[in-house]
Amino acid sequence: MTSDSLTDFDLHLIGEGTHYRTWEKLGAHPGLLDGTPGTFFRVWAPNARRVSVIGDFNGWNREATPLESRGSSGIWDGFAPGVKGGDLYKYFIESRYGGYAVEKADPYGFAAEIRPRTASKVWDLSAYGWQDGEWMRARPERRPHEEALSIYEVHLGSWMRVPEEGNRWLTYRELAPRLADHVRRLGFTHVEMMPVSEHPFDGSWGYQTVGYFAPTSRFGTPDDFMHLVDVLHQNGIGVILDWVPAHFPRDEHGLGYFDGTHLYEHADRRQGLHPDWDTLVFNYGRTEVQNFLISNAVFWFDRYHIDALRVDAVASMIYLDYGRREGEWVPNRHGGRENLEAVDFLKKLNERVHAEAPGAMVIAEESTSWPMVSRPTWLGGLGFGFKWNMGWMHDMLEYMRHDPVHRSWHHNKITFSLLYAFTENFVLPFSHDEVVHGKGSMIGKMPGDPWQKFANLRLLYGYMFGHPGKKLLFMGGEFGQWAEWDHDRSLDWHLLQYPLHSGLERWVGDLNAFYRSEPAMYELDAEPAGFEWIDCDDGQNSCVSLLRFGRRRELPVAVVCNFTPVPRLDYRIGVPSGGVWIEALNSDASVYGGSGMGNLGRIEASPHGMHGRPCSLGLTLPPLSALILRREGT
Repeated sequence: MTSDSLTDFDLHLIGEGTHYRTWEKLGAHPGLLDGTPGTFFRVWAPNARRVSVIGDFNGWNREATPLESRGSSGIWDGFAPGVKGGDLYKYFIESRYGGYAVEKADPYGFAAEIRPRTASKVWDLSAYGWQDGEWMRARPERRPHEEALSIYEVHLGSWMRVPEEGNRWLTYRELAPRLADHVRRLGFTHVEMMPVSEHPFDGSWGYQTVGYFAPTSRFGTPDDFMHLVDVLHQNGIGVILDWVPAHFPRDEHGLGYFDGTHLYEHADRRQGLHPDWDTLVFNYGRTEVQNFLISNAVFWFDRYHIDALRVDAVASMIYLDYGRREGEWVPNRHGGRENLEAVDFLKKLNERVHAEAPGAMVIAEESTSWPMVSRPTWLGGLGFGFKWNMGWMHDMLEYMRHDPVHRSWHHNKITFSLLYAFTENFVLPFSHDEVVHGKGSMIGKMPGDPWQKFANLRLLYGYMFGHPGKKLLFMGGEFGQWAEWDHDRSLDWHLLQYPLHSGLERWVGDLNAFYRSEPAMYELDAEPAGFEWIDCDDGQNSCVSLLRFGRRRELPVAVVCNFTPVPRLDYRIGVPSGGVWIEALNSDASVYGGSGMGNLGRIEASPHGMHGRPCSLGLTLPPLSALILRREGT
C-alpha cells in the first residue's frame, strides 16, 4: 500500500491543464510504500525513451533506479526505498529522438544544491511549524486597493553582508530579525524580494530561474526561508516575491530541451528564444506549461505564505515582437503582434491566484499602454491587482535631473501622469532597475551640491507620497546610498552616521507613518474622487499643490511642492475649509537635514477664496521642499 498516489483523475487534470496543485503529485515526495520508507519520484517527460533517478543514494548510477511510464500522460513514476530528506538527485533522461541523453534537475524540486552544483534535494515542506496564524487568518479580509501599501524592495544577497567574514551573505534566519526591524521601524507595509527561486548565475539577480519551486540555497534551506516569511508576518509586514514566467535560462540542467524536445519552450526560435536576454520563452499555449506555471504561482502562496507576486517583464510576454526586429517574430492567427496564448495564460493565472489565496495580490511590471492590465478578467482586463506606473517614474526622474533653473520649461513632466492616473491601479516604483547599469543611485541623480541633492530627493519622495498610487522604494534609496547598487556587496550602512543620510531615512519613516495614518492618502488611490489639483499650472515658479481625499471627504490632506531652491513667501493656495491647518510634514525641517524654514507647524486659513475654493492659506514654501498639511483636529 502506498501513502502517496497519482490517480487517473490527477493525470486527467494535468493533461487538460487544470490541476493547480501539481507540486503535490510531481517531483520528489518522501513517503511509504507497503510500509517501507523512501521517496516517490515523478517527472513529466513525454518524449523520453527511458527515465531514471540518479543521486547520492545509488552512486549516480543511471541503471539503478528506473522510473515507469504512465502512458499517454507523459509522466514517469517510481519509488526509491531509503531515500530521505536532504538526499541529492537528478533525472537521467534518454530521448526517443537523436540519441539525446541528459541529466536534469527536477522541475518540481523543492530544494537545490548551492551553485555551481546543480542537483535537486529531496525535501519535506510540511515539517516547518508556522507561527503567523493571526496574519494568515486576517489576509482574506484585506482590501489592498483601499489600504496603505508601501513596499521596500530588497535583494537578499546585497542588502546586508558580513565583511569581516569574507563578505559572506546573511542567511535567511540572520536576515529575518534585521530586515523585519528595519522595515517596521521605517513603516513600510511590505517587503518585495527580488527572485528567490533557484538560479545558477548570481549576476542575473534571480531573474533567470531554473528551480521554480525551490528558494535559493544561497541563504539556507526551505525551512529557513519559511522562517524569514514567518518573522516578517509576525511583525505585521507582508511579503511580495518577484516571479519570472517570461523566460528561463538555457543551462543544460534546466527546463530547456527537457526530454530531447522543446517541451517547455517554443521550437521556433522566433517564438522560443528571447533576443534581449538570450533566454528561452515558455510555450504559453501548451496546457501542461500553463499548468506548471499556475501551479507554481499557487505554490508560493500555499506553502510559503507569501502575500503577492510581482510578475516580471509582462510586456515581453504579451507582445510577440518585443525586442525583435521585423522578420524575427511570428504574427498571431489574426496577423497581429499580441501573444494571444500569453494573454490567455495571464488571465487564468490571476483568476486562479485570487480563487486560491483570497486577499493576496498579483502585480504586473508592464511598461506599455496595454489597456486594462489591472482590471478584472470579467471586464476584459488581464486581472492583475496592480500595475507599476513606469511612465510616472521615467517622467519624474527626467524632471528631477534638470537644474531647477530649467524646470519651468518641463513642468508638464510632473503633471502629465494625472491624465491617466486612474486608468489602472498603479504602484509608483523607484526600483532596482533605476540604480544599475550606469544609471547611478537615487541621490546621484539629483542636481546640485550635496545639500541640494538631499533636498531634491526628500522633495521627490514627498511628491511620490502625495501622488495617487501605492509606493515602492528600492533598498538604499531610503538613506541616500551614494554608490550605484552592486549585487556583490552590502549597502553602505555606515552612511547613517552622517546627518544628511540619517535625516533622509527619518523623512522616509515619517512619510510612511503619515501615509498609513491618514485614509485620505490611500483609500481612493485608484479613483478620481481621491484627488484634486489645487494648482497644477504654476510652471513659472515650478510649484504644484494638490488635495487628497478619503471616503470622509471633509478630512482632506493638502500637498504643496516647491521644485526650486527659491523660498516662496506668502505663497497662497485655495483650500476647501477654514480653521487651522497643521503642517504635518515639512521636508525642509532641520531634523531631516533641511534649513528649518516653514510655517511654525500651523497656519490659519483666510476666508478669502482662491483656486475656486472658499478659503486660502498663505504659506512659506521652503527651498526644494514638500509640505503636507491637514486640518487641525482631523
